[in-house]
Amino acid sequence: QLVESGGGLVQPGGSLRLSCEVSGYSFDSYSIGWFRQAPGKEREGVSCMSSSGGRKNHADSAKGRFTISSDNVKNIVYLQMNTRPPEDTAMYLCAAVFGATIFCTAIEFVYWGQGIPVTVSE
Repeated sequence: QLVESGGGLVQPGGSLRLSCEVSGYSFDSYSIGWFRQAPGKEREGVSCMSSSGGRKNHADSAKGRFTISSDNVKNIVYLQMNTRPPEDTAMYLCAAVFGATIFCTAIEFVYWGQGIPVTVSE
């Protein structure tokens, strides 16, 4: 199970931290990723963390602004965001897949959370 929290309204340039509570998927065996989907657009990978503490991938739009991290005791994966409108306004979802991932693309991931909306606006 993957349950997102921490979304909502944030001002441009503000910070927001999303949380994905993970149950049933070990970080040693599963890759975890954050994705987003804006209305009328395809789902895109934002930041992903490969299994066994492996490589972290970030989309070009996220580099330098978003950070993915995990708390292995609490089984939570975080996405720290420094926001920029309007591109960061979207539904944000976390996802998991067994094994390592090469890229951070939606087609690589199998298990999905329900998502949580983020709106960047004054």
